[in-house]
Amino acid sequence: MCDDIITLIWKDRTSVTKTMATAVAPWKQLLFVAIESNSHLSHSSYVQLATIGINGRPSNRTVVFRGFEENSDRIKINTDLRSRKIEELKHCPFSEICWYFSDSWEQFRINGRVEVIDASNPDQTKLQQREKAWFANSLKSRLNYICPTPGSPYNSEQPNQEVKLDPSSGPVPEYCLLLLEPEKVDYLNLKSNQRFLFSSMISGTGDKCWTSEKVNA
Repeated sequence: MCDDIITLIWKDRTSVTKTMATAVAPWKQLLFVAIESNSHLSHSSYVQLATIGINGRPSNRTVVFRGFEENSDRIKINTDLRSRKIEELKHCPFSEICWYFSDSWEQFRINGRVEVIDASNPDQTKLQQREKAWFANSLKSRLNYICPTPGSPYNSEQPNQEVKLDPSSGPVPEYCLLLLEPEKVDYLNLKSNQRFLFSSMISGTGDKCWTSEKVNA
């Protein structure tokens, strides 16, 4: 079913606008192809993550795509517990990623709910996921989490101190793993002038499945 959907997506579909539900996320294969074809560009792993601020205003920043959770569609993102986005996500867990691939002219807007996994999480399995994600980072990336609080006033009188971290030590309390559960995906291909909307739904058996619809670009 997934292969059939992907084939339809790449062909000129003048008479077919909707596909049947499938358990496999059809947009995911499109994303893998885009990542591969743009892998020579250093910025291809950067995405924009938008949240809703406490004051109701939009809030946006660039983050790094860290892959998918194993056997899942959930997108992994690293962040600092002290950053503003954590407060915003706890206030409203809905978020959207905007990901543009400049070489292939493709855009993915991935909308869904974000789970925040920090050191206080009571689920041991999730804590293990957090630890695994921590060690997947370079030592240089890990050092960012023991720097001064992001967004706090800069103190020019405070001497710069060399930050050190034992490479074998586990995640520091400031480190958070974010997992975005995609619910809707808006895919746009500017080269072919095609656009598809993918929506998740729960089947009668309680399983998550996806539908897709071709819309005007």
